[in-house]
Amino acid sequence: MNVDKSFTQWVEIDAASFRQNVEAFRSRLGKTELMPVIKSNAYGHGLLPIARLAESLGINWFGVNSVEEGISLRQAGFQQKILVLGYVPLAQAELAVEYDLRVVVYNPENIRALAEAARRQKKKVYLHLKVETGTNRQGIPIKKIGNIWREIKKHPQLVLEGLSSHFANIEDTTDDYYPKFQLENFRQAVDWFKQRDINVPLRHMSCSAASILFPETHFELARVGIGLYGLWPSKETMVSCRLRGQEALRLKPVLSWRARVAQVKNVARGAYVGYGCTYRTTRPTRLAVIPVGYYDGYDRSLSNAAYVLIRGKRAPVRGRVCMNFFMVDVTDIPGVKLEDQVTLIGKDGRDKITADQLATLAGTINYEIVSRINPSIPRVVVG
Repeated sequence: MNVDKSFTQWVEIDAASFRQNVEAFRSRLGKTELMPVIKSNAYGHGLLPIARLAESLGINWFGVNSVEEGISLRQAGFQQKILVLGYVPLAQAELAVEYDLRVVVYNPENIRALAEAARRQKKKVYLHLKVETGTNRQGIPIKKIGNIWREIKKHPQLVLEGLSSHFANIEDTTDDYYPKFQLENFRQAVDWFKQRDINVPLRHMSCSAASILFPETHFELARVGIGLYGLWPSKETMVSCRLRGQEALRLKPVLSWRARVAQVKNVARGAYVGYGCTYRTTRPTRLAVIPVGYYDGYDRSLSNAAYVLIRGKRAPVRGRVCMNFFMVDVTDIPGVKLEDQVTLIGKDGRDKITADQLATLAGTINYEIVSRINPSIPRVVVG
């Protein structure tokens, strides 16, 4: 693969791996429609590159976090149904309507603002009501559904297209108690509308873990994020899958993160490396300087802990990760030279570095490792 030689670092997006993951989830979901969640720059994978790949696979829905993300998709020519999962400020109601974005709602004020914008523009707005089932983040309690519904019904410009909720503890445990508790709460909300003969065509509660583990949560639409990028939501999700006797999905990581060596230098035994003098060499050492830092999303907690791959071999990080650079020890890797390729995440030869490995070292989760990769870094689709 030829990558622009002017790039000091880049992110590779493997189209074949993404396609495999989409088909794996489609197989699991059956008749349930798949909504790829491509918020937050597609979990660091690149909003527009991932949207293009999804479109090529016949995807009809996108889930985003903000009006800005929805507008970016519309301006790039995407005609899919786009649901804004995050908060839409009152002042952005006009834009949401103008760009035909569907909106998750739970506040009367937002409903009124959207209705007024729709009235001025002579358009319909499709709403998805978020129900509070136990996460205590976005959403309204079941006992307040009547109030919200009466507000929506006042405005002929508004269409209640969906009911949604979100699981709080489905990834971090192998215990089914809390997911079942939340699912029952969601069903109570669904029943509220059924008992009044109010047709709400779409119900959605499934994330990646629920899509894998709980067929009873699939309903008409499933919002799948991390799994489409080839990363398991958690170790517990994989364990739960096996405990249930379910076939584990064959997920392949989509993202690789690469850079180029910016300098190679020799330092003496006993020399300090980097800010704070946190590492001191114990032998004559050959260092490679990598033009990536915590500004780019390579976490500072990886200082003196992680490693990269150069020429298929492991080069440990020495000293603190800086804002725009970090150093690695290449003493035991013969022939390393200026602008050699460096792998921060991904495969090189027979070895690989995964987002999960970096997450363990950084004390976080794979979601954060990939989603914090700076959006300004070029995304290059391969495969």
